[in-house]
Amino acid sequence: MIKVEHVTKKFIRYKNKKEKEEFCADKDISFEAKDGEIIGILGPNGAGKTTLLRMIAGILEPSEGKITFDKLNYKENEIEIKRNIAYLSGNTKLYDTLSCYELLKMCCDIYGVSDLECEKRIKEISKVLNMDQFLYNKIENLSTGQTQKVNIARCLIHDPKYYILDEATTGLDIISSQIILDFIKKEKSKGKIILYSTHYMEEAENICDKVIMINKGEVIKSGTPNQIREDTNTTNLRDAFFYMIGGALDEE
Repeated sequence: MIKVEHVTKKFIRYKNKKEKEEFCADKDISFEAKDGEIIGILGPNGAGKTTLLRMIAGILEPSEGKITFDKLNYKENEIEIKRNIAYLSGNTKLYDTLSCYELLKMCCDIYGVSDLECEKRIKEISKVLNMDQFLYNKIENLSTGQTQKVNIARCLIHDPKYYILDEATTGLDIISSQIILDFIKKEKSKGKIILYSTHYMEEAENICDKVIMINKGEVIKSGTPNQIREDTNTTNLRDAFFYMIGGALDEE
């Protein structure tokens, strides 16, 4: 289980050249993700989704609150927790001069995966993500969609328990996107925990057991897709979100 308890992240920003102010990118967020659950983290750009996932992944430290993985916290168990995390960020840079195979092999070495298991994992993941045709190509020569597949593959190579996926299908065509979504469902069936951030509401309705809607750093609604649709008297999560915020978003 991943447990997020009253987590807040504060930053300092400049109002002008001289005046600074404190603001909350995320404020008092709490939820639980149990084994075999896919939890959707939904919201528009700038809602606080990525900051939240970075805190859960151990990249950022919460200003307030705590995060535990099967009752273990980062302070005392950081290495053990991170060995079991797959974190996919939308802006992760890959080593362009390496081939896909070389990158995955390097990731196996980092996580201490044996050579025999490494070859097995690379073969399995390459087949699942349809990477066989470009597995030995240099990353710098790949298309956007192919690069995203490699980015996803390097997260999976060590067979993690906890998946933290930020906009996993960005840059992928409809077929490739469905491959990723089907893979996520398969991992769920193995008892893995998946946190899935997206602004594609339709994806969340397709795969998520529960969703957490965030706007301006705060949770505005959480529950199963059916519960949220019933509570807001809507037929889809997109309409439910707009119902919760009272219409279209105001850009700041």
